[in-house]
Amino acid sequence: MIRYALRCEKGHAFESWFQSSAAYESQHKRKLVSCPTCDSTKVEKAIMAPRLTKKGNAKAAAVPAPQAVVPEAMATEAAATEVVPLISTQERELRAKLRELRDHIVSKADNVGESFPTEARKMHYGDIEHRPIYGEASLEEARDLIDEGIDVAPLPNLPDDRN
Repeated sequence: MIRYALRCEKGHAFESWFQSSAAYESQHKRKLVSCPTCDSTKVEKAIMAPRLTKKGNAKAAAVPAPQAVVPEAMATEAAATEVVPLISTQERELRAKLRELRDHIVSKADNVGESFPTEARKMHYGDIEHRPIYGEASLEEARDLIDEGIDVAPLPNLPDDRN
């Protein structure tokens, strides 16, 4: 693994890990490397100090982690920018709210599984009593329900829920 200090065209500084230098180059060419602040794909590597280890008798003492080295011409601009975490505070808060919403729905509604479209129709047409439900429906089934005037919405599924 290799860690690069990166900067976007707008001067935002951030770091990212790559499997190898070739992996970075491949992702950069395909515009998969983007600034977490502004989503710009015009990103370049910043100059970094090398990571060195001190050789000793039995153990190697690691020198502190590398820091981005900024040329003097960019020093003023670099002082105004900070290393940005991969997920902004606002995104972290939004994810927490979406997770809270999903957890509330799951705790207050009945999971009807694959029979969701059928159950939603029965309630809509008055065949059974209305109650909060959630379950599974294909995209086509969800579109059919919406076309019939039945209100449906997907439960939020966040990227970290799959890990």
